[in-house]
Amino acid sequence: MSDTKPQLAHRFRGYFPVIIDVETAGFNANTDALLEIAAVTLHMDEEGMLHPDQTYHAHVTPFEGANLEPAALEFNGIDPNCALRGAIDEDEAMKELCKTIRKQQKAAECQRSVIVAHNATFDQGFVNAAIERCNIKRTPFHPFVSFDTTTLSGLAVGQTVLVKACQAAGIAFDQKEAHSALYDAQKTAELFCYIVNRYASLGGWPLP
Repeated sequence: MSDTKPQLAHRFRGYFPVIIDVETAGFNANTDALLEIAAVTLHMDEEGMLHPDQTYHAHVTPFEGANLEPAALEFNGIDPNCALRGAIDEDEAMKELCKTIRKQQKAAECQRSVIVAHNATFDQGFVNAAIERCNIKRTPFHPFVSFDTTTLSGLAVGQTVLVKACQAAGIAFDQKEAHSALYDAQKTAELFCYIVNRYASLGGWPLP
């Protein structure tokens, strides 16, 4: 065993993993509204195991001219016009997200953040589109690298649907809470940690 404590910065070649989940008003990141976004960061303990750490969450007001697909709204149960959502402007939500992630990324001594998501292409596309609309130049996120828990869970537990993958991993999942960006991001974070930690415990990544 090495006397050197493990560091998150060494686990993913300098990337700071950020679990992201979004709820939207459709499938087209360039035309359909971003309605909710959540992010969960991770920390590494002294034995090299990953754990969920801090959380960012915001309900988002549709950007001007955004398309709102009725089928998408029916699926996620979001009423974009409901004042009780406490939604904030997309510009405010994305700038605060980026500021929060940059701060934690720096504290972890990582060089860049990488989005971790279930069906990552979808979430990454909406994050990238929102960042571009908000003219954010100092984005912490790599523009195309991502870690997809759909693929990872298919390999690790033989399931690709989030709820089924969590169940196979022994992670409690309340389907009544599903399709909330915050809940799904938290469960995806637990699933990602389970997969990475199990791989390490089996000798796939050297523990300290």
